[in-house]
Amino acid sequence: MEELNPFKIAQQQLDEAAGIMGLDRNAHALLREPMETMSVSVPVKMHDGNTQVFQGFRVHYNTARGPAKGGIRFHPQESLDTVKALAAWMTWKCALADIPLGGGKGGVICDPKKLDNNELESLSREYVRKIGKFLGPKVDVAAPDVYTTPQIMAWMMDEYSRLVGHNEFGVITGKPVEVGGSEGRFDATALGAMYVLREAAKLHGIKLKDAKVAIQGFGNAGGFAFELSKKLGAKVVAISDSSGAVYSSKGLDYKKLSEEKKKYGELGKAKGYEELSNNELLELDVDVLIPAAMENQITEDNADKIKAKMVLELANGPVTPGADKILFERKIPDYPDFLVNSGGVIVSYFEWAQNTQNWYWTEDEVNGRLEKIMVRSFSSVVDTQKKYADMKKKISPRMAAYIVAVERVTAAMKLRGWY
Repeated sequence: MEELNPFKIAQQQLDEAAGIMGLDRNAHALLREPMETMSVSVPVKMHDGNTQVFQGFRVHYNTARGPAKGGIRFHPQESLDTVKALAAWMTWKCALADIPLGGGKGGVICDPKKLDNNELESLSREYVRKIGKFLGPKVDVAAPDVYTTPQIMAWMMDEYSRLVGHNEFGVITGKPVEVGGSEGRFDATALGAMYVLREAAKLHGIKLKDAKVAIQGFGNAGGFAFELSKKLGAKVVAISDSSGAVYSSKGLDYKKLSEEKKKYGELGKAKGYEELSNNELLELDVDVLIPAAMENQITEDNADKIKAKMVLELANGPVTPGADKILFERKIPDYPDFLVNSGGVIVSYFEWAQNTQNWYWTEDEVNGRLEKIMVRSFSSVVDTQKKYADMKKKISPRMAAYIVAVERVTAAMKLRGWY
């Protein structure tokens, strides 16, 4: 049985890449652990007059290439190990995209669905007050993640601005455009993934017109991926939320599903479609499988049942190392999260740059720049696979992406004299 601790998985992936590329042991030791970790207690006065204390975290994994960059999660199952793993993956994500940022991540253990608007605002502001010395546009730039929103980012930016005594829009990205947010930010993660899908389909001879796609997850990324897949000509035959999945061989209607989800609160209650479990969705015979929910969805236990011709990891860490090996042995290309879902952090970088310059771009400008970086990143992964194949070492897309990213971070650490 695989151990599914997310940080141990991140370390295991790094260790494997280090072995393949012959990484200097001193650099390897530096990259196995985060540079800084902060744990904080976040007291919030609730509407009933009682004070509830929430636990929060912020991690700087590596800042050799620039300020830490990473989202903030509000989730009842949040843990320090999850935050450390996500901060590590953010390090590799920024390096693979070749943008001048390091990796960070944050989170609060809470269930935001059980908080009213005033409690949510109080929690957001108090969390920033507690981690404020960890933040800053030249230190650590936060962003939204699971169960955090543009409104929450606006509160956090405003609170940090109060702390420093002036407007500091560049401390947080993913904000509403009215307070320094970037055009094109909110579908950037899925749009970036679609650029990868387009390039990968060409490489593997998959015709996207009428290609069957299954998406696990009906959040922002999954929803945008649904609509963008259809724009590429593909047919989304299955999608899920935490309650279950719906399937139709003729293709799904996104507008109808959104209305049914709003009406019933669960996709599984949508009428006119076949009901499936999340596991059954993962095992469908489709051209493209897009895990866009939570980590550890494809494991050693079900990797041999995956029938998709290609996997695109839109979620963070949805495929475990054991499953990755099985998919590679079965010749199912699995494009890793820190390539596929990097569109979000790339456009966050654009937002940060626009805030710094006080010079804002159109959506077309943002999307054009995003496309160039995504295509370049995909090409660097493919080229690295070819390079190692020529050396008689066949490596997966994930290992190729790791090697590109680790080489870039290691070069920065070496030049700075860190080892």
